[in-house]
Amino acid sequence: MELLKNVIIGQFVPGESVIHRLDARIKILLVFILMIALFLVKSVFGVIMYLLFVIAAVIASKISFSYILRGLKSVFILVLITVVFNIFFTTGDAVFKFYFITITKQGLILSFLMIFRIIMLVVLTSLLTLTTSSINLTDALESLMSFLKPVKFPAHEVAMMMTIALRFVPILLFQTEKIMKAQASRGVDFTHGSLIKRAKSLIPVLVPLFIGAFKSAEELATAMEARCYQTGVKRTKMRQQKITSLDLIVFLIASAWVILIILY
Repeated sequence: MELLKNVIIGQFVPGESVIHRLDARIKILLVFILMIALFLVKSVFGVIMYLLFVIAAVIASKISFSYILRGLKSVFILVLITVVFNIFFTTGDAVFKFYFITITKQGLILSFLMIFRIIMLVVLTSLLTLTTSSINLTDALESLMSFLKPVKFPAHEVAMMMTIALRFVPILLFQTEKIMKAQASRGVDFTHGSLIKRAKSLIPVLVPLFIGAFKSAEELATAMEARCYQTGVKRTKMRQQKITSLDLIVFLIASAWVILIILY
């Protein structure tokens, strides 16, 4: 039931590493570029180069690999389903056949690529939130969407909602863990019995979880109103975003590496 320990997306780890010091806008752009490149990589060389780049980024962030890998436990079921569907339902050159079960070369390759992509997506998004505070993330998203302001797009409000939703993930998981432990102490069994029985046992968890989520949202709204938060008002920022030479160097190196990955 230690859900919070297995989901690290949305959490922030303060630090002074190179990745922490990068401008949040640069980090978001790099993650976006890397995600696009991730679905263009098909060669063994490209996969190796991509993996080396991500490993170098994790090392530069000074966040332990064990902490990053812990977040992969939450997508284990998704990875398992992806492997089953791609291995057994992809047609091509058969490498193993047993009665109606056929495993093809194309299915194995596609399964590997899908597993690799899912893992890299989780690692990249986790690395972004782990090294970027909520304030910086909101300001960066607002800045990147500012070109839409002439068409009356609420860039600040959308950025604020996206950041709050992201940061609420660990909070909701923490509340879920507390509720499940409280219910388990009262004799509720979440691990044994049929699938239907275990699904029914989650009802005493969902009701207080929704109530707690609405209460947290209401408290947040009250706190924002108490600080005179209003939409559509031009605000000053305590910390001004500034692109430094470090940001440009990292962005150019990462872009060149991504081009190399895509071409080969």
